[in-house]
Amino acid sequence: MADNATVQDAAHQEHARMWDERYAERDQHWSGQPNHSLVVEAGDLTPGTALDVGCGEGADAIWLARQGWTVTGLDISKVAVGRAEQAANEAGADIEWIAGDLTEGVVGDREFDLVALHYPAIPKEDADATVKALMDATAPGGTLLVVGHDFEGSEHGRQHAEERGFDPNDYVQPPDVAAALGEGWVIAKHESRPREMPEDFQGPAVPDVVLRARRAAEPG
Repeated sequence: MADNATVQDAAHQEHARMWDERYAERDQHWSGQPNHSLVVEAGDLTPGTALDVGCGEGADAIWLARQGWTVTGLDISKVAVGRAEQAANEAGADIEWIAGDLTEGVVGDREFDLVALHYPAIPKEDADATVKALMDATAPGGTLLVVGHDFEGSEHGRQHAEERGFDPNDYVQPPDVAAALGEGWVIAKHESRPREMPEDFQGPAVPDVVLRARRAAEPG
């Protein structure tokens, strides 16, 4: 019988394959513009080190680098990371790119001043490990920013997702992360608000759920 680590590794490989195939379906999957929530929430932060988890084709990471951050972009899809690296080269942005899963220790024991995760597609069965990895990657005094879709706040959002084979209840959402933040964390924002959509976006306008939390600085 396969042990838990082997089963988990196989699941991650399947997840990566699925996303590689999804990205390969079209030349560009996302708008190429940074998420508005990142611009709003990171705009008042002093640039330091940043980890963009689920970086996709790199727009958020490139925007952070242009603001003076030292950025690491991470995505489970090698196809996405390849596109992100190409986009960064064209933009003249110096960014470290990693293809892999945060829970597998691909960033080592490094801690970042900002850890950002937008619209995650992380299965609920990986919730505990993923949330722990996000928290561990956030440096003392650093910011954890998790943004998801508020499907309950959109008349057609959940229906649209389910028609595409995506049940939001099967995936980690910002409230799941908020519930895990205990002593040593201060939640600055946990709210639903309208999402500013790219001009060419097609589909229902689903509001954002924004979770911004600060990890307490170490004493002394």
